[in-house]
Amino acid sequence: MLKENLALVEKEIAAACKRAGRRREDVTLIAVSKTKPVCELKEAYDLGVRVFGENKVQELADKYEALPKDIRWHMIGHLQRNKVKYIIDKVELIHSVDSVRLAETIEKEAAKRDITVNILIEVNVAGEESKFGIAPKELPAFVEEVAKFPHIRVQGLMTIAPFVENSEDNRPVFESLRKLSVDIKDKKVDNVIMRVLSMGMTNDYSVAVEEGATMVRVGTGIFGVRDYGRV
Repeated sequence: MLKENLALVEKEIAAACKRAGRRREDVTLIAVSKTKPVCELKEAYDLGVRVFGENKVQELADKYEALPKDIRWHMIGHLQRNKVKYIIDKVELIHSVDSVRLAETIEKEAAKRDITVNILIEVNVAGEESKFGIAPKELPAFVEEVAKFPHIRVQGLMTIAPFVENSEDNRPVFESLRKLSVDIKDKKVDNVIMRVLSMGMTNDYSVAVEEGATMVRVGTGIFGVRDYGRV
């Protein structure tokens, strides 16, 4: 099942890239493995997956120790400041920075280890009260503030779009994030690259790719429905 699911996701990403006139290699597929056991991640690894996304710090840390070290781990869930130290040297990218206080903690822990941490700024484009992320109107000032930290590199933006029945309904959300990214890039802020747009999940990643996503976060589409009773 996992092999077939992965092949289908790859096929749909390639088709979306073709429709948008983009190269397939410009889109990174993040296999969202939250709640999934190590054996299933190993199966995905054996099928060629090297980029995994986790929502919880403890789960990421445990899987990091249990799996091959050439895996590139992404922290895609809400990150509490008191847990930054546990994953800061294990992840390739933190997707969910949405406060200056969190950025300050990442800076402090990165300085201790003399490393530079790559982050994305999470933007609540749709303005959902249940979602984390900063408001679009606050983004320019926020970027300027976070860019001052020498041990942080702002690589781009992330958003979690609303859950919708029709993926087309989220096209304006993805289009808005892309425009925000272009606006920030045009400001040429030091320490801000804006090369990553992390947007699109199982139910809408094709539309996200058409609108410029460089990373899509697909869990159920690869691993199947999650068992939230499992840790």
